[in-house]
Amino acid sequence: METRANFVLIGAFTLAVIAAAFGFVLWFQSLHTTKARSPIRVVFEGPATGLRNGGSVNFNGIRVGEVISVKLDNPRRVIALAMVENKAPIRKDTLVGLEFQGLTGVAAISLKGGEEAAPPVPLDEDGIPVLTADPSALQDVTEAIRATLQNVNRIVSDNQDSVKNSLRNLETFTGALARNSEKIDNVMLKVDGVMGKADSLMLGLDSIAGGKNGGELAAMVKAIKDLAEDFDKRSGLLMADGRRTLGDISRAVNNLDRNPTRLLFGAGNSAPAEAAPPPAAPRPPAAGPGPRRQQ
Repeated sequence: METRANFVLIGAFTLAVIAAAFGFVLWFQSLHTTKARSPIRVVFEGPATGLRNGGSVNFNGIRVGEVISVKLDNPRRVIALAMVENKAPIRKDTLVGLEFQGLTGVAAISLKGGEEAAPPVPLDEDGIPVLTADPSALQDVTEAIRATLQNVNRIVSDNQDSVKNSLRNLETFTGALARNSEKIDNVMLKVDGVMGKADSLMLGLDSIAGGKNGGELAAMVKAIKDLAEDFDKRSGLLMADGRRTLGDISRAVNNLDRNPTRLLFGAGNSAPAEAAPPPAAPRPPAAGPGPRRQQ
């Protein structure tokens, strides 16, 4: 029980340290952000179409800040409060206007130009720098929007026939699809059938090549391997027997060459000794002068 309590204390202490570290990072980041940015007030003598909270503040097209509040000071004036980076080279003669990202995008405060040697932005009563937007720049933006809309309207007007033909073709196409909906359904059913067969084929291939125990392919490969190993063993035995047989034949041929009589009389008998030639018959004595026959 005491060990479990120690574990609980260690876990709680670890979580507390992590939470403290996370809070310190957030605090340091917010402090750094606060030091890196300063408020600036922008006054629009006229409408500020499209400007809202969260809009960008761009200096020469580069984002340097963010709008944090937009309010009406009187029926003809709009005041926007923004947080801008301290490194942004904003001067008293910096031109202020509005710019849009696309035709219907959110408006952004546009800051442009200014001499490097010009004095800093003048401060308002509460110590916040104040810039007044150039009415001509706002008028230029409004005129640009109107010109863009007029160009779009002119393009549509000049291509009414093409637009009508495109819409008519689209209508014809959708009508053809509606008329052939049954055929399309049949085609889709056939496609589903083909896909089902493809799934079955893939499952079959998976059962052959994979599976829990390696699949049928692994079993076939193992059987072929076992057959090859068995054939190798048997061929080795046959070759050994062949070598012994050839040795026996070689020894028999050598023995026959040394003693060919063994082929006729066997290994235990030898050939009969050659008979000695018979002794020569005694020659009759030579005829001498015998007794003469009396007459």
